[in-house]
Amino acid sequence: MTERTITVYSREDCHLCEDALAAIDRVVEEVAAAVEVREVDVDTDPELRDAYGERVPYVLVDDRPRYKFRVDEADLRRRLATDGGPDDPNSHDLRS
Repeated sequence: MTERTITVYSREDCHLCEDALAAIDRVVEEVAAAVEVREVDVDTDPELRDAYGERVPYVLVDDRPRYKFRVDEADLRRRLATDGGPDDPNSHDLRS
């Protein structure tokens, strides 16, 4: 099985970020998938701070935007159970 990646753009003292990371940890533990979770503090980079502003947490699964502000645990569980490819029916884009 290929390792999946989840990237969480966050900042310190962000309760929604803490909630999102806790939700991700619960799901990853449940599905026992090979998942690398990366946390990126947007305040450490001026470009990231400008790009995300107050719109954190912002979560990518396999480099695709998936969640803003809150992680849907049932949806994440389904995503990790599929291959996550471009034909994944759960695919959607949050860039707007």
